[in-house]
This record gives sequence, structure tokens and C-alpha cells, in this order.
Amino acid sequence: MGQKGHKDSLYPCGGTPESSLHEALDQCMTALDLFLTNQFSEALSYLKPRTKESMYHSLTYATILEMQAMMTFDPQDILLAGNMMKEAQLLCQRHRRKSSVTDSFSSLVHRPTLGQFTEEEIHAEVCYAECLLQRAALTFLQDENMVSFIKGGIKVRNSYQTYKELDSLVQSSQYCKGENHRHFEGGVKLGVGAFNLTLSMLPTRILRLLEFVGFSGNKDYGLLQLEEGASGHSFRAVLCVMLLLCYHTFLTFVLGTGNVNIEEAEKLLKPYLNRYPKGAIFLFFSGRIEVIKGNIDAATYIYMKAAYLSMFGKEDYKPFGDDEVELFRAVPGLKLKIAGKSLPTEKFAIRKSRRYLSSNPISLPVPALEMMYIWNGYAVIGKQPKLTDGILEIITKAEEMLEKGPENEYSVDDECLVKLLKGLCLKYLGRVQEAEENFRSISASEKKIKYDHYLIPNALLELALLFMEQGRNEEAIKLLESAKQNYKNYSMESRTHFRIQAATLQAKSSLENNRRAMVSSVSL
Repeated sequence: MGQKGHKDSLYPCGGTPESSLHEALDQCMTALDLFLTNQFSEALSYLKPRTKESMYHSLTYATILEMQAMMTFDPQDILLAGNMMKEAQLLCQRHRRKSSVTDSFSSLVHRPTLGQFTEEEIHAEVCYAECLLQRAALTFLQDENMVSFIKGGIKVRNSYQTYKELDSLVQSSQYCKGENHRHFEGGVKLGVGAFNLTLSMLPTRILRLLEFVGFSGNKDYGLLQLEEGASGHSFRAVLCVMLLLCYHTFLTFVLGTGNVNIEEAEKLLKPYLNRYPKGAIFLFFSGRIEVIKGNIDAATYIYMKAAYLSMFGKEDYKPFGDDEVELFRAVPGLKLKIAGKSLPTEKFAIRKSRRYLSSNPISLPVPALEMMYIWNGYAVIGKQPKLTDGILEIITKAEEMLEKGPENEYSVDDECLVKLLKGLCLKYLGRVQEAEENFRSISASEKKIKYDHYLIPNALLELALLFMEQGRNEEAIKLLESAKQNYKNYSMESRTHFRIQAATLQAKSSLENNRRAMVSSVSL
């Protein structure tokens, strides 16, 4: 350890504190407070003057932009957050010691004493690792090619190694707490907890491959680190809370058994709801908890409730005792905004609900089945022929009702929606020719569609996926390029673009593999 009283030592045990670092952390916590009370632009404005000089101001500014991007899925938000996070990383790099923590602590030769790192330098290490981790997340979100995917993986590895070394440092006998130690330790717990929890939830075969290159994940240790980080009064405490809430209310459903620890989620959320009763992010998690508990009314999932009710027949018993028209009319007033922007799914629900605002509303044909498509639910349902047959029957009845009913301003849109969903069911039932005819008919009606413009690029996407299953990859790529390049500003555009990109990569990869196989067979 360095000499006692050395003013630049991270572990001075009596040395001079780094007051500018302390001031920066206080200011960033003030900005986070503004952000959590929905004052998004005010938080960014408060931070901006010092983003070129202070690594914590820069990191916090970029983190707020990234949270906005993760909620809105807007390509411009993702690009902006990525650029700002890159700037934050470069600033952290300038504050790091020339021989970094990972290099120095991992070296068995010429290993420096801990006292040779200033407090600012060690905070630069944890901020740098955080920038890498957040940039990797954004890279995976907007991935356009395999090179970008690999770059994201490299960022993850570098971040993982740094957190691993910092965790060892904190637990070492040489560690002596600096003035701002709680913020530093909170950063380490955030990163170590996030890595351990995420890695532990991966499939065994993938985890074995990752362990071969140095990764490992322990769920209990990850949860413990995040819980300790959440309970501390640090800059990263709220981020630890958000990660834990994501785990308890989403990941256990998506990647686990669905056995959610509701009590723990409510315990984590309660103090933040008390402090930020109108905070959009915490209301979002509160709504998610209510859904898990089955309290649909308390969740603002009103659109889905109305969608299901609207699909009951006139003579059917309707649960809940609600009127779907009134529920649809309530939807626009329930929207939450993140940094001034509504969530994509909320925008979609609001646009659909506007049909019910007139005195003589025109009902949506199959709103619950349409929303199921938005969440890519047919890929799951399609594996069960009986379920798919049942849904096809509902869709066919809706199609017949549209054909018999009077024409209105929504007729073409509704007919095209029904054909899209019908095509999907037919595809999964192996009725390929009929599926293709339904998808193609939507493009033929393109100029007549008035509101649901998302149907056209999605029909091209589904037709391309159908072609790919038949080995018609060149035709599929042309359709995917058309869907991506020729259609803009439609509902759920970002989500469709992600699916288009994934399909394009798969089709091109299949073509390349086929070419290699042909070359190999010729050479033999």
C-alpha cells in the first residue's frame, strides 16, 4: 500500500479527499433525482455544462439517454445514446491510469501497489467498465452485421474483466476506503451483480462456451451484489434496484419458470414509489407487479382488457362487468411518457383506440390477436396445431363478417390485417401456397390502406420468412430490402426493423453456406 498521507492515494487513510469528485457525484445524484421525477430535459440540461470535463456528469448524461432509448426503441434515441456513451468512455479513458486496473492487477510481474492509484483513477476504472457494458447493450440493440455483434462481445469481455478485478480489489486485505468509497463500491456491485445474474440465466451449452473463454456466472452471488448495491446510499443504488425489478418482474417470466418473488419486488419498489409517486419508471414496474398479481385494472393494461372483451359475442357472458367501448376510450388518457416520448406499444394502443372516440364507433376486428402479432406470439402458438386451428377459425369468422358488413373508412385496413394474421396461421399449418396468397394480397392493397401502414412492411417480412423456409433466400432478401428501404414512419417501426435485420442476416448466411457447399462439391 502507498505511504500514509499521500494526497493522490485512493486509500489514503488520513490523506486529503478528492473534493471535486465528491461534488460531481452529488450533482449527478441531483440530476438522477430530476430524472426520476419525470423532469428529463431538466436533468440533461443540469448535467450538460460539465459533460466534457467530468466523467460522472458525462456517464450520467449518457445513462439517462440510454434508459430513454431502451424504453422508446427509437433508432434516433439509440444512436444518440450510443454516441454520448462513446464520448463518456473516451473521457473516462483520459482519467484512467496509463497502466489500467485490468492490466496491472492481472500482471504477476511489476504489479504496482494499490496506493499508486488515485481516487479519481480508480473511479475512472469503474466508470469505464460501465460505459463498455452500456455500449455493448446498445450495440446488440442496433446490430446491423456480425462485425458489430463481435465488437459488442469484445466490449462485454473487457468490461467483465475490469469488474472482476475491481471486485477482487474491494475484497482484498489491502483495501482501505476512500472518501467516496460507497459510490465506487456501488459501481462494482452493479457490474458484478449484473454479469453474474445475466450469465447464470443463459442455457448451459452457451454458458460452457463462455466459461471456456473466462466468463462465469453465479445467480445467488449476482442477486446478493445487486441487493447490497440497492440498499446502499450510492449513485448506482437506483440502477441496482431497476435491474432487480427487471429480474423479478420480467426475466423470471421470459427466461425462467414464472415463479416470481412478488414480496421482494414490492419491497424494492415501495420506497421509490413513496419518494417518486408519479415517476414514470416506477409506475411502469408497479403496473407490471399488478399484472403478475392478476390486478388488471390497477396495471393500465386497459387496452388489452378491452381488446379481449371486444372479441366476445353479443350473447356471451363478459367477465369483469366492463364495457369495452368505455375502456378503449380511456386508453389515450393513460399514456406514460419517457423523456417526452410515449412507449411504442402505448402509441400503438392509443392509435387503435381512437376508433372508439366517435359517437358511433367502428369496432376493431380482432384486436387481441393483432396485439399477439405485435409481440411475435404466433411463433409460439404456431408450434401447437390445435391452437393455431382455433385462432384461424376466429380469424376466418372475422373475415366473413367484414365481407358481409357495410364498407367504411377502415374496411381495407381491417381486411389486410385479417389477411396478415390468416397468412401466419396458414403458414404454421403447412398450407404454404394459401399463406403466400394472403401475404401478397396486402401489397396489392397498399395504396388503399389509410391508417395501418405497418401492415405492408410486415407482410413483406412474413412473405420473406416464408420464402426462407423454402430455401428461396435470394427472393427473400429482395423483399426484406424493400421492407426496410421503402417504408417509414409506421407503427412499431423499430421492432419491425429488428426483425428484418435478423432475417436478412439469416438469409445471407444461408446463401453463403450454400455457395460454400457448392464450391466444395465441385472441388471434390
